[in-house]
Amino acid sequence: MVHVESARTKRFRQLFLSLPQRVQETAKKNYEIWKENPFHPSLEFKEVKPREKICPVRVGIGWRALGINLGIKKSDEEKIVWFWVGSHSEYDKILGKN
Repeated sequence: MVHVESARTKRFRQLFLSLPQRVQETAKKNYEIWKENPFHPSLEFKEVKPREKICPVRVGIGWRALGINLGIKKSDEEKIVWFWVGSHSEYDKILGKN
């Protein structure tokens, strides 16, 4: 299985702290799942904009986080830098879905 490292930008941390408490708690639980298995079906982790290497993950119902896949550093390791977290409607706007 591929090991995926992660890091958070300052902006991500600021946005995370502005989320409702219940969403923060769910996001933390889902992050623990993601660390064990990034491709767990409930997280919907995938690359949606391959050219930009943008990967979303579900952090709760109606909430998403976005990261950039920095690619494979070794044959069995990747790194994601999380840069945004917020509502699904904002996520759709960022990705140009609305």
